Amino acid sequence: MEGQVIELAYALDTFYFLVMGAFVMWMAAGFSMLEAGMVSSKSVVEILTKNIALYSIASIMYMVVGYNLMYPADGNGVVPALSFFLGGDNEAADVIASGGDVYYSALSDFFFQVVFVATAMSIVSGAVAERMKLSSFLLFAVVMTSLIYPIQGYWKWGGGFLDAAGFSDFAGSGVVHLCGAAAALAGVLLLGARKGKYEDGKVNAIPGSNMPLATLGTFILWLGWFGFNGGSELMVSNVGEANAVSLVFVNTNAAAAGGVIGALIFSKVLFGKFDLSMSLNGAIGGLVSITAEPLAPTPELAAIIGAIGGVLVVLSIIFLDKSKIDDPVGAISAHGTCGIWGLIAVTLSNGDATLGAQLYGTIVIFAWTFIMALIFWGILKMVMGIRISEEAEEMGVDVAECGMEAYPEFKK
Repeated sequence: MEGQVIELAYALDTFYFLVMGAFVMWMAAGFSMLEAGMVSSKSVVEILTKNIALYSIASIMYMVVGYNLMYPADGNGVVPALSFFLGGDNEAADVIASGGDVYYSALSDFFFQVVFVATAMSIVSGAVAERMKLSSFLLFAVVMTSLIYPIQGYWKWGGGFLDAAGFSDFAGSGVVHLCGAAAALAGVLLLGARKGKYEDGKVNAIPGSNMPLATLGTFILWLGWFGFNGGSELMVSNVGEANAVSLVFVNTNAAAAGGVIGALIFSKVLFGKFDLSMSLNGAIGGLVSITAEPLAPTPELAAIIGAIGGVLVVLSIIFLDKSKIDDPVGAISAHGTCGIWGLIAVTLSNGDATLGAQLYGTIVIFAWTFIMALIFWGILKMVMGIRISEEAEEMGVDVAECGMEAYPEFKK
């Protein structure tokens, strides 16, 4: 009888893990729709191409290299030892123990992890939109998903030195979102702003091409986030874990709602109008803010954490614009600024977390990712260039890079 119970728990937890991974994979569609709606109509095909290509690159590179670095057979806490995929003494053998007595398929663990690395790379996509060479972006995706992301992931989730230092990051406010935002910031700084964005000391808004599409993308991301945070509980096969997953879902939803309301009200106060684009980023900011600790807070506290994230998104977008750092979709603010806030907010409800450890992890993840990304972006800039020509930018990256238009019937 005991063996049958273990097998049932194994099957249930494996199935749950796979379904939650599929939810996170669906976030790729959310990023695609959000970014396609937030860029100009002459950049839509290229942004969609980037998103489906980066997901495919992440799937292959994380399988071949990244997963082995993030969850190695051995390592000294800083440098992981490379091991064969799903083999030998690797933690990902035939089954993986969770909590010592419940097991789930190692392949389900890999699938769940690979969609996370794709999420981190998707953050970069929107920030560098409308002026980066597609080939340069895809080459950077290879480095990001096989090297930059997995190593800092190992430091926390693979049992490295950040984990030993007491740094807490339940589902990736730092490991996923701050990492992606830091890489995006490095690329944007080397890339420069879109033509016409900052002229004569003014910030010129470049409206998105399709706000209904951007809103749909946000709702898809909101849905996918239940897999992002809920799946990070890893199991659901007993009463305690089932209740924990339920609370994670409720808190995730509350934080997103709080983020929307915070951004909506704050944008009304600042601009005199209810700004939809700020509200969409408020939802993402609220979700990122709760991702580091979605289990410990009460739903009321989760909503407050999300609302603060929504306010921070607005302030961060304004600050970046004043600094002439051009991020067409607000990704650096929603994932970076709110990622930092989310890591700090862990201390509000998790009694085991300390502010010192949270700041330490934040600085390490940002510094590693930013410096490494700056180096590789810099190499690409010197060797092949990372920015399209002025003529190509005027024409639009859709035609210049992909040879087609998203809305040819509306061409004048």
